[in-house]
Order: sequence, then structure tokens, then C-alpha cells
Amino acid sequence: MAFFKGWFGSTGKKSGQTLDQIRQAIAESVGYSGAMTIEKALQVSAVASCVRVIGEGIAQVPLKIMRVDGNKRLPALDHPLYDVLANKPNDYQTSFEYRETISMHVTLTGNAYSFINRSASRGIIELIPFEPSSVKTVRNDDFTLQYEVRAKNGSVKVFPQEAIWHIKGPSWNSWLGLDAVKLARKAILLSSEIEDQQTGMQQNGVKASGVYSVDGVLKDDQYKALKKWITENIEGNNNTGVMVLDRSAKFLQTSMTGVDAQTLETRKYQVEEICRFFRVNPIMVGAESKNTTYASAEQMFLAHVVHCLAPWYQRLEQSIDVNLLTKEERQKGYYSAFIEDGLLRGSMMNRKDVILGYVNGGLMYPNEGRALLDLNPDDDPLSDKLRVPANVVGAAPQEGQDNA
Repeated sequence: MAFFKGWFGSTGKKSGQTLDQIRQAIAESVGYSGAMTIEKALQVSAVASCVRVIGEGIAQVPLKIMRVDGNKRLPALDHPLYDVLANKPNDYQTSFEYRETISMHVTLTGNAYSFINRSASRGIIELIPFEPSSVKTVRNDDFTLQYEVRAKNGSVKVFPQEAIWHIKGPSWNSWLGLDAVKLARKAILLSSEIEDQQTGMQQNGVKASGVYSVDGVLKDDQYKALKKWITENIEGNNNTGVMVLDRSAKFLQTSMTGVDAQTLETRKYQVEEICRFFRVNPIMVGAESKNTTYASAEQMFLAHVVHCLAPWYQRLEQSIDVNLLTKEERQKGYYSAFIEDGLLRGSMMNRKDVILGYVNGGLMYPNEGRALLDLNPDDDPLSDKLRVPANVVGAAPQEGQDNA
């Protein structure tokens, strides 16, 4: 972290930029037109829920550096990157917090950037995330990338490609991820505007706006007096009062009611529309969807893992392997892996059935199953041997009996 103290330390000094200029620079750096920002998008519950579903799905699953040793695949506990990814990426975040943060970055903006702090003797010792709005990606003529990072004091530092871990979402140009908020801007903006409209309607006592007409012509002082009386007694907190007017006054409605505008139906549809952009099943964000049916809740969650989370696991695993591990380490059998069994942590029954199936099916030692449940190993030597089902290879021969 000492590398950044001289650069980021002067946060209290004026940078010479106005607040409007800073906002404009941020908007331009992430490609917004000003109508939709990350902050405004996250105020839409469907967007925030989709981001949390993906982020927590990535953060809660154990992430380990593994090593192929002969015919065994073992956690590479001695590799410096193991502790960085599994426990402490930097001085102020846990592994869960760090992965949740970069997941939000790449989900919303299409890109996540982290500075790779390398030690000559220990390898990678830190991963420090940057806000995507502070990073500008530049592709050089030789197709290498460099990153211009703006600090809070306005200074800009250029980092080479090997110094930044750049996670890209779906990409069109191959070197920069597509901005999800920008692509879904209209769907998110419509959801936001519907909520604002509904809020305004509730604040106005769910009363439609319109025109009051009277017989004859009102003088200026009469018009002002009527307008003032309506404002003080009908609008705002007094909107439940009864209005009494003379001169055959009539109310002509000029706005649609929530029912006429199909506000509820539109709000439900916009939740599904936003979920489509993030590839999240609406039911995962607490929304009912009649468009998809599953034989069981188990199949529904399986579909969520296969079609939503698994692509993100694969994207991150490959990015770690090629950007954080060296070619020599990959040739030695090192690789990264999300342990998806961690998704079963909240279901003791399912977890027990899965582990029992692995053990009795001959895919896992009994002591390996006990380790997954944080239980001490069994002293019985058979607990370190595979249980091969008898109906697969036949019953074991009795002592003294010919094996032929």
C-alpha cells in the first residue's frame, strides 16, 4: 500500500477542477449520456438485486489455487496467491468483500480493474481495486494495453498491462467490456421514471391532476385567490380535504390513473426486462415470473447456477490463470478453481446427501467428506480409502476364496 501514499495522499488539496467538470469526466469515462448513472441505476431495486445476486454468488463460493500433483488435485497452500485470493486480497478487504466489489464493477460497467502489487521475492502480495470510472483503457498500436488511472487529487498515472488485473465482461472490440448500464439505459430509466411517477402520485394523495372550470370570467384577483386556495387546501398534506366551489365549478381530469396507465403491470414487466440484461432469473430477485416453470425448486436453482453463475466462474478462473499465474506456474499444474459445493453450505440436507453420494460412490475418501464438514479425520485406515460400490465391481472375495 505504500506505493499509493504519495499519489493518493493529497486528497485534501484542490485539483483545479470544478465539481461539474469532475462529474462530466466521470460520465465521459464510463460512456454515459448524463441520463443514467451507476448511482441512479442502483436505486432501481431490480438492478441492485441482480447485482447482489451475481456478486454474492461469486463471493460466497470458495476460490482456491489448486495444483495437479500426479493423479491428485490438491490445494496449493504454499502458493502466495492462495492466501491473497482465499483470505486477504489487501489490507482493508476480505476475500468476500473484494470479490463482491469487483463483481459489482464488472457487472455494471463491463470492466473491473485491480492493481497487482508484486514482490520480487514473494510474488503477488496484494490486489487493490480501482473504481472503473477512474480508469481509462488505451490500446496501443502493438495491441498491448495500458491503463490511465486518475487519483482523487486529479493526477494521472499510467500503468502497463502486466500491472493491472483487468476483468472484462462480454466484449465487442475484444479489449474492453460492454457497459451493461449503458446498454440497459432505457429499461432502467423507464423503471426509475415509473417509480418517480408513482411516488409523486402517492405524495399527491393518489389524486389525478386536472383543470377546474367555472362559469363566467374570473378577474385577476379572483383567479389568484382561487389558485392560492387550491394550493393551500387541496395540494400537498391537505390533499384529503373536501373542496367546495361556487359558480358551477367542474373538475376535468387531464392525467391517467395508475390503473389506466397500467403502472403495476409495467413495473412487473420492467423487472423481467432488467433481469434479461443481467441474465438473472426474476425469481432470484424476489419477483414472480409466469414465463418459466421448473419441475422443482432444485431445478430452478440449478438453472441459476448453470446459466448465470457458471459463466462468471469460468470467466474469472481463466482471467486468474492467464493474468495472475505465470506460464511456468501453469505448466507446473497450478490453476484456480471456484468450489461450487460452497453453494450448498446453507442446506445441510442437500450437503449431506451430496457428500454421502460422493463417498459411497467411490469418488471421495470418507475423511475428505469429513473435512468438508469441518470434522476431524477418522483414525480407521479404511477412512483414507475409496469405497467402491459392490454392484459395480462385484462383491469382494472372501478370505481363502479363489478370485477367478
